[in-house]
Amino acid sequence: MISKNMQNIFNIGLVPLISLDDADDAVALAQTLVKGGIPVAEVTFRTAAGLASIEKMVTKVPEIIVGAGTVHDVEHARQAVAAGAKFIVTPGFNAAVVKWCIDNNVDVIPGTVSPADVEAAMAMGLDVCKFFPAEAYGGVRTLRAFSGPFGKMKFMPTGGVNEENMLEYFSLGNVAAVGGSFMVPAVAVKAKAWKKIEQLCRHIIGKMFGFELAHVGINCTDAAQADSIAGRLSEIFLQEKAEYSGAYFAGNIAEVLKAPFLGEKGHLCIDTNDMVRAVAYFTRKGIKFNNDTWIKDEQGRPQVVYLAEEIGGFCVHLRQKSK
Repeated sequence: MISKNMQNIFNIGLVPLISLDDADDAVALAQTLVKGGIPVAEVTFRTAAGLASIEKMVTKVPEIIVGAGTVHDVEHARQAVAAGAKFIVTPGFNAAVVKWCIDNNVDVIPGTVSPADVEAAMAMGLDVCKFFPAEAYGGVRTLRAFSGPFGKMKFMPTGGVNEENMLEYFSLGNVAAVGGSFMVPAVAVKAKAWKKIEQLCRHIIGKMFGFELAHVGINCTDAAQADSIAGRLSEIFLQEKAEYSGAYFAGNIAEVLKAPFLGEKGHLCIDTNDMVRAVAYFTRKGIKFNNDTWIKDEQGRPQVVYLAEEIGGFCVHLRQKSK
């Protein structure tokens, strides 16, 4: 059973790996991650400042989900949780740390690279593992192979995952989130370049979602007007006109509705790579949805929904890209 805390992390989708040399930077970095839209941090024990950094982030920036990484033993796990860490991450499969976390109701993501590691995690009742170092152990190809025998296991690949290859990992059904330091480059942290890190986080989130305009919706008074407008657009722009029950389409350029619908001027259809995470992101941002417009698939995952607000006279609906 995946906890609510873990589900919130997976809905964010990105887990920055943090190694701080100075705990005095912890609060500013945590605030930066929240502003940048990635309110989660795996603070490693690779430096002496790790424990104090966790405590400061938890105390001063309650909006962020803070976990401890590079945990090699039970004592470090105990210290991290006492400091406020909400999850523990180990670089390899450490049965003693996993058992302590389970016994103390603490979320744990143990490192795995082999079928034997995954079997050991399953035997202890875990649903999620870290896959580290991901690229060195076959990356996407290995995780795709794992999806057969370990169909119920989810993974968080880390190690060699970056902005250039993260979408390949996100395309896999068994990837719950991706982790790495590429969201918080060490050189930027050392320079205290918080605005630069915030902008980078926003850029990476944008790439993860892949928002793009799919078509414009045009409201018409009746079917005849819709037919005429769709026909003209199709003729000018060499598109195929198609008729559906409530609208005509001029290729992928425009949906011309046969009767007035949402939006004073019409609507904008925005496609995304990941509806589930996009909906979670908008919810965190306080953006409301028109709850009468949800369309979901057989598994209950959102496929289409309109935002509650109009922007410039247009309603906006979010739609899952075809895969």
